[in-house]
Amino acid sequence: MKVNRAEFIISAVKPEQYPNEGLPEFALAGRSNVGKSSFINKMINRRSLARTSSKPGKTQTLNYYKIEETFYFVDVPGYGFAKVSKKEREAWGQMIETYLTSREELCAVFLIVDLRHPPTKDDVLMYDFLKHYEIPCAVIATKADKIPKGKWEKHKKVVKDTLHLVQEDEIILFSSETGMGKDQAWRILEKWGT
Repeated sequence: MKVNRAEFIISAVKPEQYPNEGLPEFALAGRSNVGKSSFINKMINRRSLARTSSKPGKTQTLNYYKIEETFYFVDVPGYGFAKVSKKEREAWGQMIETYLTSREELCAVFLIVDLRHPPTKDDVLMYDFLKHYEIPCAVIATKADKIPKGKWEKHKKVVKDTLHLVQEDEIILFSSETGMGKDQAWRILEKWGT
């Protein structure tokens, strides 16, 4: 899909701030600094619509990006970052849980993991959470360009095994540097309902 129009709409922390046009929403979940913003930017061919940061824990709100006036990417706060207080982490957790379990417009979640490393405990918890609530999801394994091609399958297997990925959930090897996996991600997104 070629994107001509993409804009940041709102940073929301509670349901009354969510947009109310009824457009489909696709959430991006993953630990801090895993590449959610880079994924958005690559998907829409923009350098910096979604702000990337070298400082983990920067996204503390649900950031809504409207794409082609037809759907939203929703960047969810990253998890697993130790430098914020326990109280803050619990508040984020509550906000994310409320959004994921009660938002009717939510079509599916892209769970973003780093292909170079096995998924973390938090990644496993998030995947189990999505399965428990029967929220459609696909796993995006980023930074594939940082691994030799000959090792992709080995790393992919580690991700699948660690998450106990079920058959119907796809795993896409992705690179925000080269654009690898982008077409596949669009295909899944279209299948989910844009």
